[in-house]
Amino acid sequence: MRTYSPAHSKPARASRLTSAVALLIAICSASLLAGCIAPRHAPNLERIFASARGKTGKRPVIVIPGVLGTQLINSKTGEVVWPSVLRSSDDRSNLPMTPDLANNRDDVVATKIVETVRLARLLPEVYVYRDLLESLRKFGGYREGDWNNPGEVGDRDTFYVFAYDFRRDNVENARLFSTRLRQLKEKLHRPDLRFNVLGHSMGGLIARYAAMYGDMDLPNDGSQPKPNWAGAADINKIIMLGVPNEGSADAFTTLIEGYSITEGLRQRIPLLNRLTAEESITAPAIFQLLPHSNVVKFLDENLQPLAIDLYDPETWKRYGWSPVNDPQYRRRYETAGLNSEGAHSRKRSLEDLDGYLVAVLRRAKLFHAALDSPPGDDAPVMLLAIGGDCEETLNAPIILRDIKQNRWLTLTRPRDYRTSTGQRITRRQATEAMYAPGDGRVTRRSLLGEDLAGSRRTGAMFDTPLPLTYAIFGCDLHGALQKNKILADNALTALVNEAMK
Repeated sequence: MRTYSPAHSKPARASRLTSAVALLIAICSASLLAGCIAPRHAPNLERIFASARGKTGKRPVIVIPGVLGTQLINSKTGEVVWPSVLRSSDDRSNLPMTPDLANNRDDVVATKIVETVRLARLLPEVYVYRDLLESLRKFGGYREGDWNNPGEVGDRDTFYVFAYDFRRDNVENARLFSTRLRQLKEKLHRPDLRFNVLGHSMGGLIARYAAMYGDMDLPNDGSQPKPNWAGAADINKIIMLGVPNEGSADAFTTLIEGYSITEGLRQRIPLLNRLTAEESITAPAIFQLLPHSNVVKFLDENLQPLAIDLYDPETWKRYGWSPVNDPQYRRRYETAGLNSEGAHSRKRSLEDLDGYLVAVLRRAKLFHAALDSPPGDDAPVMLLAIGGDCEETLNAPIILRDIKQNRWLTLTRPRDYRTSTGQRITRRQATEAMYAPGDGRVTRRSLLGEDLAGSRRTGAMFDTPLPLTYAIFGCDLHGALQKNKILADNALTALVNEAMK
């Protein structure tokens, strides 16, 4: 508990008032800016889909949110772990870190999709997935279904939300998703039913793996996974909303700097609802969002390509990436489990910490290999891509040497600097080299999978090995794609028109 003496109470109140006013100004400014850059005309979804709302028999839809898009609760205390502005020190939001990834578990459970976030009592709510779900309800003519009690009409005109623990391994969640689909079909008495899936960000990767492999795990021997398309019996098509099919360099930034849920929205308030770097590294799913091996891009001080093995733990150690390689964090980690007698109340060792990094990088690389495995010309599940390509998006961090401090620096944001030979690199030069068109977190090329290895499909519209049949782009940030009415127009068209034919 923090106490204040009478002598300091007024300045403290003034400081808090000043901070609150500044926060309100920031939110209002962000809202005005969003209005200024919004398109002059937006589709009237109510009129466009007036006939669709009255039609019945639409194929059911599964919505899978992205990372940070599910509410997490401590099952023992009932405390909301995420999203929460002021989280307690004992909320156990960090997963254990040992080489045994499958058993690194805690008491946190996933409950529901995050529709809105209230940052403070006096501030307006921030919409996360509310607009997306409202579009399905209000314009698409869907009702939300109950996984446990779907009722007699849950096999049509219904959407279900797959809430999952976004910290855990994506393969684990994909296998859980496959199991849930089969159980739902049994409750509906519809063994032939195939769902349409709307996956945002990491949710699209979970859907893709489930379609390609069903509930099959990755090979234990590290061999190349081969799709059996077991999930095609349950999944008809996947609408990928801002999905990083080649990974995201921004995930690398999250692992070394942290992430704020509001940074991906028009309301940029980076200090609230923040996932710190120390929390991020405990989540295998974040590592699985890293750029895939064959598309990793780093630049040296001269803005030339730098050969980096992103999945070699020694690389992370050399450049001091993530708290795992921070000496202060390592000391805190080793002593955090000590009780008052100096004995470890929870077994924690640096050997486990280092072994965890080895295991989580290996698992991420294998997960990518599974997704990148050639789907073949007759892939039974269609992919549709919807995203943004108007924002500068990190594509290639810069690594340079700080001679004075005798250490490596990794730049994830452009700035002016001088090379070791004295050459000046301007912020503009760094920006052009580091960034690519995208939505601020996922590049256009990653969404389309244009740099993935593998043969291109015969007669395909897009230059990608993915079974992509449709793509549409708009102008919005990654965390606001689900609120963009133009993109919602296209997503709803892809969903409701199938039943209208």
